[in-house]
Amino acid sequence: MLAPPLTVVSTSGEPVSAQPVHPLDLFGIDTLLSDEERDIRDTVRSMGDRELRPHVAEWFETGAIPARELALSLGELGVLGMHLQGYGCAGTSAVAYGLACMELEAVDSGLRSLVSVQGSLAMYAIWKYGSEEQKQQWLPGMAAGRFIGCFGLTEPDAGSDPGSMRTRATRDGSDWVLNGTKMWITNGSVSDVAVVWARTDDGVRGFLVPAGTPGFTRNDIKQKLSLRASVTSELVLEDVRLPADAMLPQARGLSGPLGCLNEARFGIVFGALGAARDCLETAISYAADRTVFDRPLAGFQLTQQKLADMSLELGKGMLLAVHLGRLKDAGRITPERISLGKLNNVREAIAIARECRTVLGANGITLEYPVLRHANNLESVLTYEGTSEVHSLVIGGAVTGIAAFR
Repeated sequence: MLAPPLTVVSTSGEPVSAQPVHPLDLFGIDTLLSDEERDIRDTVRSMGDRELRPHVAEWFETGAIPARELALSLGELGVLGMHLQGYGCAGTSAVAYGLACMELEAVDSGLRSLVSVQGSLAMYAIWKYGSEEQKQQWLPGMAAGRFIGCFGLTEPDAGSDPGSMRTRATRDGSDWVLNGTKMWITNGSVSDVAVVWARTDDGVRGFLVPAGTPGFTRNDIKQKLSLRASVTSELVLEDVRLPADAMLPQARGLSGPLGCLNEARFGIVFGALGAARDCLETAISYAADRTVFDRPLAGFQLTQQKLADMSLELGKGMLLAVHLGRLKDAGRITPERISLGKLNNVREAIAIARECRTVLGANGITLEYPVLRHANNLESVLTYEGTSEVHSLVIGGAVTGIAAFR
């Protein structure tokens, strides 16, 4: 919520009453959205305020979430795989999906991560690269939240360089046998199916590993200081035997998992701004209510300088996000453009969260206010789905024509 009207001084020197303007209204963001996109945004925001926000501080503090119940609620809301076509998915625009991500991350990055991993990684991998039988088996239930999926690419020694993965799948008759370990896997221990990427004699291939498969174990990662309202796991595969039809037939090489990552990164372009917006709204409201030296904190020039700078970066990030969404809907998005959005918007979001903490002073470090929780979460968002360094090199390679990864 924004602050009540503040007293400002006109050019004539007389005090006048001004109604506060939301930072994004300064940029006229709503004028760039369709009625349907605004309706989807508002519906997700309403659900988040009603069902998620009252509990998120407790989930963060305890490091546990009711993942099954949340998946069903989010499935009923229609946001799981919402940008995919068919199989119970809504087939919305990319911008609408981004706005949903923004509203979920305005509550907590961990909740947006649940939806991103479900829809843009696990479901997208099956939708894009799976057989018709695999799609029919998994996608309708995942869209409804009855099944939860996870995406096993990152390994203990292979994060930014997935090409160095050690997980291996070998043929044994008509079966596949998988061995390896995946790390930092969102939804891992609560998933019904894991999309696991492994090296084979035919390049990197994707496999669907159902929960309960012999040799497949999931271990929760504890003592996290970030994304605590999210399930993060280690996946261990020890002689996991799968039938031939467990392999995703249309994915060969690293282009498969990297295509999925681009889907997830797009959601982050919008999502990170949700966390930043929530921090800025909190700081504006707090500064209006907090009295310092017999006047509102919001009435001091240094405070207004902070709020103005943060409003500027939030609005610029939102313009970039909507533009990239329109390019995606037009089929003109590229990995380099997604890297631009992810690098800029996450970097600015975490800077906004940290600056808002200074406006709140000591109150900013408690869970009574969301700003430091958002800042802690954004530390993870900064490095997952491609670190800032990796995205900088993607952009640098694009503008120079010289790859700097090797």
